[in-house]
Amino acid sequence: MKCHCQRAEAEGILARMIQSELPMTDLPAEIDLLIAPRWLVPVIPAGVVLEEHALAVHQGRIVAILPKQAAASIRAREVRELPSHVLIPGLVNAHGHAAMSLFRGMSDDLPLMTWLNEHIWPTEARWVNENFIRCGTELAIAEMLRGGTTCFADMYFHPETAAQAALDSGIRAQIAFPIIDHPIPGARDASEGISKGLRLHDQVKGSGLVGVAFGPHAPYTVGDESLRRIRTLADELDLPIHMHVHETAFEVEESIRQYGMRPLQRLHQLDLLTPRLQAVHMTQLDAADLALISELGISVVHCPESNLKLASGFCPVHRLLEAGVNVALGTDGAASNNDLDMLGEMRTAALLAKGVAGEPTAVDAHVALRMATLGGAQALCLGDEIGSLEVGKAADMVAVDLSGIASQPVYHPVSQLLYTCGASQVSDVWVRGREKVRNGQLRGLDQTRLLSEARQWAHQIQRGIQDDA
Repeated sequence: MKCHCQRAEAEGILARMIQSELPMTDLPAEIDLLIAPRWLVPVIPAGVVLEEHALAVHQGRIVAILPKQAAASIRAREVRELPSHVLIPGLVNAHGHAAMSLFRGMSDDLPLMTWLNEHIWPTEARWVNENFIRCGTELAIAEMLRGGTTCFADMYFHPETAAQAALDSGIRAQIAFPIIDHPIPGARDASEGISKGLRLHDQVKGSGLVGVAFGPHAPYTVGDESLRRIRTLADELDLPIHMHVHETAFEVEESIRQYGMRPLQRLHQLDLLTPRLQAVHMTQLDAADLALISELGISVVHCPESNLKLASGFCPVHRLLEAGVNVALGTDGAASNNDLDMLGEMRTAALLAKGVAGEPTAVDAHVALRMATLGGAQALCLGDEIGSLEVGKAADMVAVDLSGIASQPVYHPVSQLLYTCGASQVSDVWVRGREKVRNGQLRGLDQTRLLSEARQWAHQIQRGIQDDA
């Protein structure tokens, strides 16, 4: 997997994406799917909204985008008319801990380190096993697909189990195998975590849907020796590195106390600041940090709702965007959010950016949508495959119904998408042209079983907490 994390695209080349006259010789006699929404937002070119256009899909890829009048002559095995819907690229949740869905609401309203040290880490040590990961990841995947997320980045224990859950469900995923110097569920130390992660890479690299990344947890849990090894292996294999960085002021203060420098400076000394780095949270940035990020092509993964809930700080999104930094969006885990709704995350990101910058134009609706789609795709080194509706790209798409009372009237569909919509308005979801949600209903996932297993885990954990009290 070659990593192409460029910060700029040829957004002015409209002709590449839109075919105003159908070149019949370039299409098969019969395609798989023709979708005709009211509005189509390709993301590339920026700011474009197409009305009365159709999108053609064959063998999992977008093969044409053209006016409906021209599309009338196309033969398709299935035609979907979506007269009140906006069609957008699949949403990319660029950071999360999927299986932590089973901890949703367990320890709310606490500071980050109290939340981790006194609640989450002890509970994980007691309860997390492969069955927990399977159930929690499947629950998260169901929630994400239902809300329009077609690709997610996961960083949690027993990554091989999470990868299998993604493959079984047909969702796209980047699985960051966790690396921490002390024992964690599934690995006794960083070395074992790396070895198991590399085996997983070999197992899934031909899947077409699931890839892996190195997942050093954070600068304060991974030492220099492990980080140097990660850098070397990531260079050799051209794999991404997914890491919590500058999440809190305390993290930065402790790094200065222990190493005499800020975390980003330390990572720079270790040659880890490359376009492959997905720096998650980044709430504590000074001018020197910002210059490094911009100069070295790092992607920042912004998790606004989790950061707000844990009072971790504010990622300076407007300043990052002005500096040309690629910004993606993530929900973080459901234990600190508490949902995996990327439409809601997109709205929070836009509103928070305006408040932090003191500028109502800081992040507009189109920019927010780009962060939640192409921004995430580029951060995960998938920008050539997904993140925009362009001919040749994978058919990862989402239809959102704007016919409801709360979204009426529709003057600007992208504004309505950002400021009025939530997961419940997602009607249809496709991954590689395969429908995963149809008319609001999940396909191929046993919701009854998932709900039953989630309740069983909640009962066990709650009973354990009461016994310990």
